[in-house]
Amino acid sequence: MGEVHSQLLLTRYRTVRYIAAMTMTLHPHTASGRPAAETALDASGEGLSERQRQVLDVVLKLMVAEGDGFSVAAVARAASCSKETLYKWFGDRDGLLTATVRWQASKVRMPKLPQDRLTRESLRAALTGFAESWLTVITSDVSVALNRAAVAHAGSGKSRLGEIVLTNGPVAMARRLEPLFEAGRAAGFLRFDESDAAFRAFFGLVIADTQIRVLLGETGRLEDHEISVRAKAAADRFLALFG
Repeated sequence: MGEVHSQLLLTRYRTVRYIAAMTMTLHPHTASGRPAAETALDASGEGLSERQRQVLDVVLKLMVAEGDGFSVAAVARAASCSKETLYKWFGDRDGLLTATVRWQASKVRMPKLPQDRLTRESLRAALTGFAESWLTVITSDVSVALNRAAVAHAGSGKSRLGEIVLTNGPVAMARRLEPLFEAGRAAGFLRFDESDAAFRAFFGLVIADTQIRVLLGETGRLEDHEISVRAKAAADRFLALFG
Protein backbone atom coordinates (compact mmCIF):
# COMPACT_ATOMS: atom_id res chain seq x y z
CA MET A 1 0.00 0.00 0.00
CA GLY A 2 2.84 2.36 0.81
CA GLU A 3 4.37 1.87 -2.64
CA VAL A 4 0.99 2.40 -4.34
CA HIS A 5 0.42 5.57 -2.30
CA SER A 6 3.84 6.88 -3.28
CA GLN A 7 3.13 6.21 -6.94
CA LEU A 8 -0.19 8.06 -6.70
CA LEU A 9 1.54 11.06 -5.12
CA LEU A 10 4.22 11.03 -7.81
CA THR A 11 1.59 10.85 -10.56
CA ARG A 12 -0.37 13.72 -8.99
CA TYR A 13 2.81 15.80 -8.68
CA ARG A 14 3.70 15.23 -12.35
CA THR A 15 0.15 16.11 -13.40
CA VAL A 16 0.25 19.37 -11.46
CA ARG A 17 3.64 20.21 -12.95
CA TYR A 18 2.32 19.48 -16.45
CA ILE A 19 -0.75 21.66 -15.99
CA ALA A 20 1.39 24.49 -14.59
CA ALA A 21 3.78 24.24 -17.53
CA MET A 22 0.89 24.31 -20.01
CA THR A 23 -0.61 27.32 -18.24
CA MET A 24 2.68 29.20 -18.48
CA THR A 25 2.93 28.34 -22.18
CA LEU A 26 -0.62 29.32 -23.07
CA HIS A 27 -0.80 32.46 -20.93
CA PRO A 28 2.14 34.73 -20.04
CA HIS A 29 1.45 34.72 -16.30
CA THR A 30 3.42 33.14 -13.53
CA ALA A 31 2.05 30.43 -11.27
CA SER A 32 1.15 33.15 -8.78
CA GLY A 33 -1.27 34.64 -11.31
CA ARG A 34 0.79 37.77 -11.84
CA PRO A 35 2.01 38.93 -15.24
CA ALA A 36 5.51 37.76 -16.12
CA ALA A 37 6.92 41.31 -16.09
CA GLU A 38 5.54 41.93 -12.62
CA THR A 39 7.79 39.25 -11.18
CA ALA A 40 10.75 39.94 -13.49
CA LEU A 41 11.09 43.62 -12.61
CA ASP A 42 12.35 44.28 -9.13
CA ALA A 43 12.49 47.57 -7.26
CA SER A 44 15.82 48.55 -8.80
CA GLY A 45 14.51 48.29 -12.36
CA GLU A 46 16.51 45.16 -13.14
CA GLY A 47 14.97 42.32 -15.11
CA LEU A 48 13.97 44.38 -18.16
CA SER A 49 15.72 44.65 -21.49
CA GLU A 50 16.57 48.04 -22.97
CA ARG A 51 13.75 47.59 -25.49
CA GLN A 52 11.22 46.86 -22.73
CA ARG A 53 12.33 49.98 -20.89
CA GLN A 54 11.82 52.01 -24.04
CA VAL A 55 8.27 50.66 -24.30
CA LEU A 56 7.54 51.56 -20.67
CA ASP A 57 8.85 55.08 -21.29
CA VAL A 58 6.34 55.31 -24.15
CA VAL A 59 3.57 54.30 -21.73
CA LEU A 60 4.71 57.01 -19.31
CA LYS A 61 4.58 59.63 -22.08
CA LEU A 62 1.07 58.49 -23.02
CA MET A 63 0.00 58.80 -19.38
CA VAL A 64 1.33 62.36 -19.18
CA ALA A 65 -0.62 63.23 -22.33
CA GLU A 66 -3.79 61.18 -21.83
CA GLY A 67 -3.92 59.75 -18.31
CA ASP A 68 -4.42 55.99 -18.09
CA GLY A 69 -7.14 55.82 -20.74
CA PHE A 70 -4.78 54.48 -23.39
CA SER A 71 -5.21 51.07 -25.00
CA VAL A 72 -2.64 48.35 -25.54
CA ALA A 73 -3.06 49.00 -29.28
CA ALA A 74 -2.12 52.66 -28.73
CA VAL A 75 1.00 51.61 -26.86
CA ALA A 76 1.91 49.20 -29.65
CA ARG A 77 1.55 51.93 -32.28
CA ALA A 78 3.50 54.51 -30.31
CA ALA A 79 6.25 52.06 -29.43
CA SER A 80 6.40 50.49 -32.92
CA CYS A 81 5.84 46.96 -31.69
CA SER A 82 3.04 44.42 -31.88
CA LYS A 83 0.29 43.83 -29.34
CA GLU A 84 1.38 40.20 -29.23
CA THR A 85 4.82 41.29 -28.04
CA LEU A 86 3.30 43.45 -25.32
CA TYR A 87 1.11 40.59 -24.12
CA LYS A 88 4.10 38.25 -24.16
CA TRP A 89 6.20 40.67 -22.11
CA PHE A 90 3.63 42.06 -19.69
CA GLY A 91 0.71 39.65 -19.66
CA ASP A 92 -2.22 42.08 -19.90
CA ARG A 93 -3.03 45.76 -19.45
CA ASP A 94 -2.72 45.57 -15.66
CA GLY A 95 0.62 43.85 -16.09
CA LEU A 96 1.73 46.66 -18.38
CA LEU A 97 0.58 49.26 -15.85
CA THR A 98 2.36 47.42 -13.02
CA ALA A 99 5.62 47.25 -14.95
CA THR A 100 5.29 50.94 -15.86
CA VAL A 101 4.75 52.03 -12.26
CA ARG A 102 7.65 49.86 -11.08
CA TRP A 103 9.90 51.27 -13.78
CA GLN A 104 9.09 54.83 -12.68
CA ALA A 105 9.55 53.96 -8.99
CA SER A 106 12.90 52.32 -9.72
CA LYS A 107 14.24 55.75 -10.69
CA VAL A 108 14.36 56.60 -6.98
CA ARG A 109 17.97 55.78 -6.14
CA MET A 110 18.37 53.28 -3.34
CA PRO A 111 20.88 54.41 -0.69
CA LYS A 112 23.92 52.16 -0.59
CA LEU A 113 25.05 50.98 2.79
CA PRO A 114 28.68 51.89 3.54
CA GLN A 115 31.18 49.11 2.97
CA ASP A 116 32.84 49.82 6.30
CA ARG A 117 31.25 50.64 9.66
CA LEU A 118 28.06 52.70 9.54
CA THR A 119 28.40 56.11 11.17
CA ARG A 120 25.80 58.67 12.09
CA GLU A 121 27.01 60.91 9.28
CA SER A 122 26.93 58.13 6.67
CA LEU A 123 23.41 57.27 7.84
CA ARG A 124 22.40 60.92 7.54
CA ALA A 125 23.94 61.10 4.05
CA ALA A 126 22.11 57.94 2.93
CA LEU A 127 18.77 59.25 4.21
CA THR A 128 19.36 62.64 2.60
CA GLY A 129 20.34 61.13 -0.75
CA PHE A 130 17.28 58.90 -0.80
CA ALA A 131 15.02 61.82 0.11
CA GLU A 132 16.51 63.99 -2.66
CA SER A 133 15.97 61.29 -5.28
CA TRP A 134 12.48 60.54 -3.97
CA LEU A 135 11.38 64.17 -4.11
CA THR A 136 12.87 64.57 -7.60
CA VAL A 137 10.96 61.58 -8.97
CA ILE A 138 7.67 62.14 -7.17
CA THR A 139 7.36 65.77 -8.33
CA SER A 140 8.22 64.97 -11.96
CA ASP A 141 5.57 65.39 -14.66
CA VAL A 142 5.43 61.61 -15.13
CA SER A 143 4.82 60.79 -11.46
CA VAL A 144 2.26 63.57 -11.16
CA ALA A 145 0.36 62.14 -14.16
CA LEU A 146 0.54 58.63 -12.69
CA ASN A 147 -0.77 59.72 -9.31
CA ARG A 148 -3.51 61.92 -10.73
CA ALA A 149 -4.79 59.02 -12.81
CA ALA A 150 -4.57 56.67 -9.83
CA VAL A 151 -6.52 59.03 -7.59
CA ALA A 152 -9.13 59.66 -10.29
CA HIS A 153 -9.97 55.95 -10.51
CA ALA A 154 -9.42 54.95 -6.89
CA GLY A 155 -12.46 53.12 -5.55
CA SER A 156 -14.31 53.33 -8.86
CA GLY A 157 -13.72 49.74 -9.89
CA LYS A 158 -12.77 50.92 -13.38
CA SER A 159 -9.05 50.44 -12.98
CA ARG A 160 -6.53 48.81 -10.63
CA LEU A 161 -4.11 51.69 -11.09
CA GLY A 162 -4.69 53.05 -7.57
CA GLU A 163 -3.84 49.68 -6.02
CA ILE A 164 -0.87 49.26 -8.36
CA VAL A 165 0.57 52.69 -7.50
CA LEU A 166 0.08 52.16 -3.77
CA THR A 167 1.71 48.72 -3.81
CA ASN A 168 4.63 49.66 -6.03
CA GLY A 169 5.03 53.21 -4.70
CA PRO A 170 4.88 53.84 -0.94
CA VAL A 171 4.73 50.16 0.06
CA ALA A 172 7.71 49.30 -2.16
CA MET A 173 9.65 52.31 -0.85
CA ALA A 174 9.15 51.08 2.70
CA ARG A 175 10.66 47.72 1.77
CA ARG A 176 13.60 49.41 0.07
CA LEU A 177 14.36 51.58 3.09
CA GLU A 178 13.97 48.82 5.69
CA PRO A 179 17.58 47.52 5.39
CA LEU A 180 18.92 51.03 6.01
CA PHE A 181 16.65 51.52 9.02
CA GLU A 182 17.63 48.14 10.43
CA ALA A 183 21.33 48.89 9.91
CA GLY A 184 20.88 52.20 11.72
CA ARG A 185 19.12 50.46 14.61
CA ALA A 186 21.77 47.73 14.80
CA ALA A 187 24.49 50.40 14.97
CA GLY A 188 22.66 52.21 17.76
CA PHE A 189 21.80 55.34 15.77
CA LEU A 190 18.06 54.67 15.44
CA ARG A 191 15.47 53.51 17.95
CA PHE A 192 12.05 52.25 16.85
CA ASP A 193 9.77 49.31 17.55
CA GLU A 194 8.52 48.73 14.00
CA SER A 195 10.15 49.74 10.73
CA ASP A 196 6.73 50.54 9.22
CA ALA A 197 6.17 53.25 11.82
CA ALA A 198 9.63 54.67 11.17
CA PHE A 199 8.96 54.71 7.43
CA ARG A 200 5.64 56.52 7.83
CA ALA A 201 7.37 59.18 9.88
CA PHE A 202 10.14 59.52 7.30
CA PHE A 203 7.58 59.61 4.48
CA GLY A 204 5.73 62.45 6.20
CA LEU A 205 8.92 64.42 6.82
CA VAL A 206 10.17 64.04 3.24
CA ILE A 207 6.94 64.45 1.28
CA ALA A 208 5.03 66.66 3.76
CA ASP A 209 2.36 68.49 1.72
CA THR A 210 4.52 68.71 -1.40
CA GLN A 211 2.80 65.91 -3.29
CA ILE A 212 -0.75 67.09 -2.69
CA ARG A 213 0.19 70.65 -3.69
CA VAL A 214 1.78 69.39 -6.90
CA LEU A 215 -1.18 67.12 -7.66
CA LEU A 216 -3.57 70.04 -7.21
CA GLY A 217 -1.47 72.22 -9.50
CA GLU A 218 -0.47 74.77 -6.88
CA THR A 219 3.22 74.38 -7.56
CA GLY A 220 5.36 73.06 -10.37
CA ARG A 221 8.44 70.90 -10.24
CA LEU A 222 10.76 71.82 -7.37
CA GLU A 223 14.14 73.38 -8.08
CA ASP A 224 17.19 71.24 -7.30
CA HIS A 225 18.38 73.48 -4.47
CA GLU A 226 14.93 73.44 -2.87
CA ILE A 227 14.86 69.65 -3.04
CA SER A 228 18.30 69.49 -1.38
CA VAL A 229 17.21 71.78 1.45
CA ARG A 230 14.01 69.81 2.08
CA ALA A 231 15.79 66.46 1.95
CA LYS A 232 18.46 67.52 4.44
CA ALA A 233 15.84 68.96 6.80
CA ALA A 234 13.80 65.73 6.61
CA ALA A 235 16.85 63.59 7.43
CA ASP A 236 17.83 65.83 10.35
CA ARG A 237 14.31 65.80 11.80
CA PHE A 238 14.03 62.03 11.37
CA LEU A 239 17.29 61.49 13.26
CA ALA A 240 16.12 63.90 15.96
CA LEU A 241 12.91 61.89 16.39
CA PHE A 242 14.32 58.39 16.15
CA GLY A 243 18.01 58.87 16.96
